[in-house]
Amino acid sequence: MAYVRTVKTKSDAIAVQIVYSNRRGSREIEHIGSAHTPAELEVLKAVAQQRLHAGQDTLELEDGLPADGEAPIVADRARHLWEALNTGYEVLGFERVSDGDEVFRDLVLGRIIEPTSKLDTIRVLGEVGIVPASYPTIKRRLATYATPEWRARIAQACAGHVGLGPATLVLYDVTTLYFETDEGDGFREPGFSKERRLEPQITVGLLTDARGFPLMVHAFEGNKAETRTMLPVVQSFMAAHHLPEVTVVADAGMMSEQNLKDLEDAGLKFIVGARIPDVPYLVAQWQRDHPGEQLPDQHIFIQPWIMGPNADKRKRTIFYQYRADRARRTLKGIDTQIAKAEKAVAGKVAVKRNRFVQLSGGTRTVNRDLEAKTRALAGLKGYVTNLDSPTAEFVIGAYHQLWQVEKSFRMSKSDLRARPIFHHKKDSIEAHLTIVFTALAVTRWLERATGWSIKKLVQTLRRYRSIAIQTGGHILHAGTPLDPAAREALTAIQKAAGGH
Repeated sequence: MAYVRTVKTKSDAIAVQIVYSNRRGSREIEHIGSAHTPAELEVLKAVAQQRLHAGQDTLELEDGLPADGEAPIVADRARHLWEALNTGYEVLGFERVSDGDEVFRDLVLGRIIEPTSKLDTIRVLGEVGIVPASYPTIKRRLATYATPEWRARIAQACAGHVGLGPATLVLYDVTTLYFETDEGDGFREPGFSKERRLEPQITVGLLTDARGFPLMVHAFEGNKAETRTMLPVVQSFMAAHHLPEVTVVADAGMMSEQNLKDLEDAGLKFIVGARIPDVPYLVAQWQRDHPGEQLPDQHIFIQPWIMGPNADKRKRTIFYQYRADRARRTLKGIDTQIAKAEKAVAGKVAVKRNRFVQLSGGTRTVNRDLEAKTRALAGLKGYVTNLDSPTAEFVIGAYHQLWQVEKSFRMSKSDLRARPIFHHKKDSIEAHLTIVFTALAVTRWLERATGWSIKKLVQTLRRYRSIAIQTGGHILHAGTPLDPAAREALTAIQKAAGGH
């Protein structure tokens, strides 16, 4: 009688053996090989099963095995993962616009698998079964990926994917990416950081469609004011795609009066968050007309706003919306800050950043006027636009899509680890941004196709290996069986690719 068995070795590998035994209790053991991964184990088991069937196309193991009796593995790939990523890359047109540049593709997809340095990406690619280019080759190619022409080709592919029209709605936001260095150089410069970092940085403007799919990225000096970045990016975008008009949606941080005038002078339409320094007249009037009543949830006030002299008259519309849930959360935050301010004034806690603590002549007091004003504004959100005959539903709905571009920034910083940047030369930095931008596009496409986060997709598919093992004159192929969820994700990717 003969049977296949597995035995754990001292090195934690799994040995596959064929045991031959007879009725008198004697046994012979034939060692097939040792597996270090589930895929390798499946292949060795298949070899062993073939060896058991004498006379049925028996594999000639003895002639092809080395002296230690182990069958050599000639290929080992995370095939399903690589094919999934490459499908997104090709669907978006990046294979075409890059003229089949394999180094660029590998850097983009490698960043999605495991964001790391360019040098370490060689390891990442090797682990998934891709033969990478040498590091000197990668360094030489970065100069090409840094050129405006190369990024324009990538951006053109992104625009072709979303389909731009005469009234395209685009989202704009900025972030900063810092460097592990102490000194600026004219490009990497200390500047305003939302995270209060002191290192030199660059300012990055990202333009996306209404669903957060990246359309254009642009890097500015680290000390460039955020409000001065929007117009150059939007104008460059319109020129590149021959668009006569777009509507730009941006956060209130982009709203300086000069910035809005510049947008209008350039013939652009916009929807931006409106700062509300005081209770708007329309709201105050409603409160006077309804004494003691609470503003209805979701109530919207519409205020036409005509400004400037006749020769330079500008027509805008401001929408003020009240939301009860927003008011509840805001008031809760005010209560917390006031409690801290009162403790600070009483000398019970140290004075920290608290806008309600008022310092005058060495005296600390709680700024009750500011408290009253802030409470009166709780729940109100403003939106300003220069669109003709705008509706509240469209304006507010468009503005609330800004979370999409914010999500893209979060993905770039966390999943793709765009920061910190270890490059020093501007060309290398620009190349890095182009790679991250392209990886972001592939990532957003895959997430939309599968409904999975990119982290979940990579972690899941990375476990499934496809290997080839040489046994004599034969090459056997085997792979880790896909579970239903993984198979469903891959099917969704192929379906999305087929419908493109």
